[in-house]
Amino acid sequence: MAFNPIVDEDKCESCEECVDVCPVEVFEMQDGKSVPVNADECLGCESCVEVCEAGAITVEET
Repeated sequence: MAFNPIVDEDKCESCEECVDVCPVEVFEMQDGKSVPVNADECLGCESCVEVCEAGAITVEET
């Protein structure tokens, strides 16, 4: 099963918590926003979803 992390740029508050918490380094900060640059590495653990206070991240099963 594969997973697709999605960041709503309008909601992202640039806190970098998702970058810090992701065990497989899916996210990277670009122009002050979180971007899932390694989305194919996503494990579906949803640690990023839990740590994002802005509710900017969702993880979909593909």
